[in-house]
Amino acid sequence: MSITLTDQDKLTLRTAGWGAVSLMSAAGAAESAHKAATHGSIALTSATGLTGHVLSKAPKGVKWGKTVAALADQALPALTASVSLLKQQDPAEADNFRTTITVAIEAAARTHQGQPSPTMAEMMRKITEALNA
Repeated sequence: MSITLTDQDKLTLRTAGWGAVSLMSAAGAAESAHKAATHGSIALTSATGLTGHVLSKAPKGVKWGKTVAALADQALPALTASVSLLKQQDPAEADNFRTTITVAIEAAARTHQGQPSPTMAEMMRKITEALNA
């Protein structure tokens, strides 16, 4: 099935993906925000299919805000919107996007020894909830 994404659709997907990694990085700031961001980013840029093509670039011109709350206000709704718009055109690609984001946040969380911190675990829950809304 052929999917047609507008520039705004692509920006939404990029905001969702890169925003999710940024949220995980912020949540892991006490341990190693840089490692979380690096591992999450590698997961995004390793994606395949349409999702991989779109997420290979970070969103340009997005103002993330100065707080994690401001970042979440953009990224979490973008996650839900991304899954919804992909599901309308190709449910398999929506699953690919959801899986890609899940792998990225898990990669970001595994940069620490043992279990993710409570802060990272809660951020993962919020991201997963937004993906499945």
